[in-house]
Amino acid sequence: MTRRKAEKLRKMEEGLWIHVTGSRKNIRQTEFFPLVEVLLASEQVRALGLYRHHVHTTRYQHCLNVAYYNYRVCRMLHLDAVSAARAGLLHDLYHYETAEYTSSSMPHSSYHPLAALEAAEELITMNDRERDMIEKHMWPVTRHRPKYAESYVLTFVDKYCAVLEFLSRSHRVL
Repeated sequence: MTRRKAEKLRKMEEGLWIHVTGSRKNIRQTEFFPLVEVLLASEQVRALGLYRHHVHTTRYQHCLNVAYYNYRVCRMLHLDAVSAARAGLLHDLYHYETAEYTSSSMPHSSYHPLAALEAAEELITMNDRERDMIEKHMWPVTRHRPKYAESYVLTFVDKYCAVLEFLSRSHRVL
């Protein structure tokens, strides 16, 4: 291992280097990080690291990936990038194993956005745009269409990140 890689690994272990899948940037050194720093430090968000998500990653890493790329796309499109970052981080804020979900009344794809919205509302005060992004991020699998452009972006970024995480070999959960 090179000295540079060893230093990066040390910083990651100490929490001084935070990455998103598909990027080599330390997001602590970006304009994105201050927007989500308090949320990332919350127990509810940190606990997402205990759950496997999309086979090879954790729900925490997935939410971080979605938040970052959602922020970048919305900023590029001159949309509400701050709300996009916050909603992206909270869109899968539920604390149960997806594989263990059983309900005869509602499929997981419809239930978990509602569970995430409820948990997010307990954590922070949100605007209507953030609520819509979280509640409707599973469209078109669910029937309710997003109301805002940022919500459409989140639905596509979420799917993009799922594919990226599934194909990524560098951040697999053991």
